[in-house]
Amino acid sequence: MKEQVRHQAICPKCGTVYHDRPAISREDNATLICPDCGTREALMTLGIDPEEQEQIIQAIHRCRTGV
Repeated sequence: MKEQVRHQAICPKCGTVYHDRPAISREDNATLICPDCGTREALMTLGIDPEEQEQIIQAIHRCRTGV
């Protein structure tokens, strides 16, 4: 069975330590950022306000953890 190696990284946008696959920032199409910042950038381009962005991100976290 193949072992899954988890790498740790620090998001340059928010400073959060994360282990998931990174997103690529829409600002420069090169910088690797945490999945939450990637989601925020995507939602921002849709015109969704920051408060609703946080609600969406929390819903994503709840679905991933099954809570």
